[in-house]
Amino acid sequence: MTVPTSAYRRLGQLRELMARRGYDAVVLRDLADIRWFSCAARVLDDEDAHTLFVSGEGAWLHTDSRYFGAFVQAMGEGSPFAVDMEDTTHPAWVARHIVQARARVVAVEDTLSLGFYGKLSAAVDQASAACLFAQLHGDIARMRMVKDADELELLRRAQCITDEAFAHICTFIRPGLTELQIRAELEGYMLAHGAHALSFDSIVASGPNGANPHARPGERVVERGDLIVIDFGAGYGDYHADMTRTVCVGSPSAEQRKVYDIVRRAHEACAKAARPGMGGKELHALSQRIIAEAGYGDYYKHGLGHGVGIQIHEHPRVGARSTDVLPQGSVFTIEPGIYLPGKFGIRLEDFGVMGEHGFEPITQSAHDLACVG
Repeated sequence: MTVPTSAYRRLGQLRELMARRGYDAVVLRDLADIRWFSCAARVLDDEDAHTLFVSGEGAWLHTDSRYFGAFVQAMGEGSPFAVDMEDTTHPAWVARHIVQARARVVAVEDTLSLGFYGKLSAAVDQASAACLFAQLHGDIARMRMVKDADELELLRRAQCITDEAFAHICTFIRPGLTELQIRAELEGYMLAHGAHALSFDSIVASGPNGANPHARPGERVVERGDLIVIDFGAGYGDYHADMTRTVCVGSPSAEQRKVYDIVRRAHEACAKAARPGMGGKELHALSQRIIAEAGYGDYYKHGLGHGVGIQIHEHPRVGARSTDVLPQGSVFTIEPGIYLPGKFGIRLEDFGVMGEHGFEPITQSAHDLACVG
């Protein structure tokens, strides 16, 4: 599938939504949404420097000279988006397009900042135009849930690097290293072996630090008998991998082995039970039930998983408060955990795609407890 073909197909989905809702135009500022619609890989960074304007007749991308050439090259010939770097503010640029399109109902994303909304309203007033601004309610996030073949290929490439990095780090870990040293080796390996970026700041949490699900690596020295929770992922082409494994330094105690087996059982039961159309809340409840029945319900408080794609956390949500269903083609994590304060934590995370008949892991690393050092 070529870049322009994907961009046209995604614009078609948006215009179908516009027709159903009565929108004359849509303004997009969210960087993940801009990446998805434009299909411009490896152009965006953290700069808030771009705006899309889509009407029934056209689609435009406003950027500046720092990105113009990269956008044109990445989007390729035949893109449905006209790219410009007009020397004006984004609100004034949008207001001009609203006037030109004679748009009366203009939809904006839920994520649009109040500051930008205020400036946009003022720019429309200054242009002596009148329009009604309507709010999208997660519609584009739901569009992005279902991944196409191109997206799945990028996710698989990201995870391949991640799996290789895990195999490497298991040969590196030994008593006497700090969490920060392990993180540096892990992240350096990914970047040296094909990763375009890191999915997020890696978690390396040893011993009692592992009982904090989002612990930040520090100067703690790894000791024999520690469990180490390692949560990490490589980025490739703006798409992300996400994986957690728990590693034992030396041999596990009877308690560590027992808890690990419970977490593994919960993970594998949820992966087996997942089906297209199932509620994220329902799948999470299964993991809660298994862990609670084993006597550790008070030590598992986070959601079972989340969607992964251009963003490391996106829809569908898989947790106690989720209202999402898990459609075929969606990509999400399964990551139950048990965290015993003052002792250790254990989490086992794969991510995969919801196939026609169930969850298909993209992660290839084994579920056996890795014992190292």
